Amino acid sequence: MTKNKIENAKKLLRSGELVIFPTETVYGLGGNACDQNAIKKIYNIKKRPANNPIICHFANIKDIMENFHLNELEKSLANKLWPGPITLILKKKNISKISSLVSNQSTYVGCRIPKNEIALKILKGLNFPVAAPSANFSERTSVTKFEDLDEKLIKKVFTIKGKQSKFGLESTVIKVKKNNIEVLRFGSIAPDLILKVANKSKIKFITKSKIAPGNLKKHYATKKKIRINIKRVKDGEGLINFGKNNLKSKIINLNLSKNGNLKEASRNLFHFLHRLDQSKCKKIAIAPIPNIDLGLTINDRIKRASKK
Repeated sequence: MTKNKIENAKKLLRSGELVIFPTETVYGLGGNACDQNAIKKIYNIKKRPANNPIICHFANIKDIMENFHLNELEKSLANKLWPGPITLILKKKNISKISSLVSNQSTYVGCRIPKNEIALKILKGLNFPVAAPSANFSERTSVTKFEDLDEKLIKKVFTIKGKQSKFGLESTVIKVKKNNIEVLRFGSIAPDLILKVANKSKIKFITKSKIAPGNLKKHYATKKKIRINIKRVKDGEGLINFGKNNLKSKIINLNLSKNGNLKEASRNLFHFLHRLDQSKCKKIAIAPIPNIDLGLTINDRIKRASKK
């Protein structure tokens, strides 16, 4: 990664332009979170509904505390889980210049500090946070590998190439309410891990939320139709398998994790969906995934991707 590319990215962001960059979760399409026109560009280029909020990315906790109110539990979670794939929904201070467009006019905004060298190098030295949803067209599959980025996006937006995302699923979105933690979107950090670092807190799962991204019924969709929890593979279907079984496609077989490792499966999911979309199969069949730990997130993604 050349220093010039990082500096170019910063220059473009300062001038109100957009940049595609890697994070530890998925590739992001970023713009100045304080620039209303830059936020409009993000929504327009992605064809993203205005009521689907955008997460803001920061270089450090100090910058977040300048813009948002944090109680003791929020501070504790922030110190233990950042940098990393966790998004905290926080109440914006009146003095904050972050555009209300990022949060569908709400004073509550999703904030996180990414754990990716390139992302952090871009964020450091900017005097504003970067609002960045996933770098894909609305409703389409998120991208974890440079080769899977849509050419139409790359032609329009300055792009920095990185390694394949370490986690492969978006950040977990949480909100603190009194002493409880509400999970508004499943993500790369499983609820059990959050509970381990949250003193005496309880977790509540919220299935519908207007302040968290990624909650549209149809989301992460491939161009080809998907069948999930399959018991057999039909003619014309490509297979995304998990673990060891007798399932087999006559066209293409990809296994998220032959050893049944959910972390490995998470890292491979979006890339495999892109590969099958570009293969000769007519439809996509996905084997059952255990609905525990990171399997909760994987099943959430493939369920939304399979919506007609």
